Amino acid sequence: MAERDKAESHAAPAWLQWSRRLQGIAQAGLTYSHDLYDRDRYRQVRRVAAEMGAAGSRGDHEAIEAFFASQRGYPTPKIDVRAAVVVDDRILLVRERDDGAWALPGGWADIGESPAQAVERETREEAGVDVEAIKLLALYDREQRGHPRHPEYSYKAIFACRSRELAQPMPGPETLEAGFFAADALPELSLARVLPEQIALAFAHIRAPELPTEFD
Repeated sequence: MAERDKAESHAAPAWLQWSRRLQGIAQAGLTYSHDLYDRDRYRQVRRVAAEMGAAGSRGDHEAIEAFFASQRGYPTPKIDVRAAVVVDDRILLVRERDDGAWALPGGWADIGESPAQAVERETREEAGVDVEAIKLLALYDREQRGHPRHPEYSYKAIFACRSRELAQPMPGPETLEAGFFAADALPELSLARVLPEQIALAFAHIRAPELPTEFD
């Protein structure tokens, strides 16, 4: 499949693209406008964006509007960081509380930390393993990779990480279990967070460190 066709096959539905665009206009307007009447109009635009998103997803428009209202500053993609930790040809995964499926340790990067610091922190918090980020394996546009849709637009950064110690993985507050798995014995994956081909990518880079970073 050509790259253009592949991107189009993963494109968000029109209602989601429209909702995001309207939310972006509203957020930028509320960030930079000081006119009271204009600010009220941008809040109305945000409400329409939430109603559109709710209609398309069958969600709660008030919850979506509250999520939109929590965003600050100029609208930009969020960044999701994930750690690929392979020891003895097995990869570290954590079982998520919200869906009971498994993923690479990771989550949203926090303000004030580098991407490497974020992925190292997330791995400690979710799996109880102290790691060092050693290579950026991939920087993806999440939308183009076939993950389930999110209201926010985000990028996904996957890092190869080296374990600093031979510690037994332990779950954290946001995870139910943590453990190492062979490539041919993976548990059910949390597809909102990681896809099978991303696990395969991690094993490929561990076995051939000279492979280049992938990006969209």
